[in-house]
Amino acid sequence: MTINKCNNSSAPGPDRISWKHLEWVVKNNKCLEIIVNIANACINLGHWLLNFKVSLSIIIPKPNKVAYDSPKSFCPIVLLNTMRKLIEKVISKQIQYHLITNNFIHPNQLRGLKQWSTTDTDLFLTHLIWSRWVKNL
Repeated sequence: MTINKCNNSSAPGPDRISWKHLEWVVKNNKCLEIIVNIANACINLGHWLLNFKVSLSIIIPKPNKVAYDSPKSFCPIVLLNTMRKLIEKVISKQIQYHLITNNFIHPNQLRGLKQWSTTDTDLFLTHLIWSRWVKNL
């Protein structure tokens, strides 16, 4: 499940829900069904809830800077609602799955796709080489 791979130590967004809390909530089938219904309604209506559009920006000073009088001395971080991040992750995984299973992704387009790490790329290239070699190419 997508939520199991999320970082429990990340800071919660404006909704103040941590990944640990959300992980506990989705264990309840009724709660999970409600979250799925919200996500489906957003997709079907083509409308993203206002609550999901809210973000919180935090400015963190970079360590070991001599002076903090320049914008380069700070690191801005944007915190998004955890529910939004979960729904976006699920949608992204579903879109990627359908793109790959329906061969909409060119074999050379490997960057950023799940199950297409360097090792997977090596295996893919090795397969191509062996299949050409068998055909005396």
